Amino acid sequence: MLRTYPFQPLVGVGAIVVHNGALLLVKRGKPPARGAWSIPGGKVETGETLAQALRREVQEECGLTVRIGPPVAVLDSIYTDERGRVQYHYVLVDFWAEYLLGQLHPSSDVDEARWVPLEEVGSYELTKGTLELLVELGLLADPPRLKPSGLLYRTIRGQSP
Repeated sequence: MLRTYPFQPLVGVGAIVVHNGALLLVKRGKPPARGAWSIPGGKVETGETLAQALRREVQEECGLTVRIGPPVAVLDSIYTDERGRVQYHYVLVDFWAEYLLGQLHPSSDVDEARWVPLEEVGSYELTKGTLELLVELGLLADPPRLKPSGLLYRTIRGQSP
């Protein structure tokens, strides 16, 4: 299925992983968010459940094994080109996840991966909507809420660079 100018939305997943007071972030290496930091995740492949896809993506991008918890957010992510045509359209389901094991090392389609102390997350150039999501989930509160409290739904719109 085409990632750019798709005939229908693509399904993606993301992992919110907090370990020892730090959030797992990756620096995206491909459009539409190249160079921006986000939670790890990616596209669901045919035949995968959301949880299987997310475990695979975290392993591929970060070299870590995680336990997938409950969903915490459902997002429409729609980016248009300069003529207003939909260039990217993802339906994203973000999950709470627990770090189990592994040494952090970036690979796959990310340029960097790191554990970022929660109090420093706001100083990173995050993908559109990520900071707002983390704030709404209570992760950037003092003290941070380290358990999901419900399911959020948002639409993120933007224009591709």
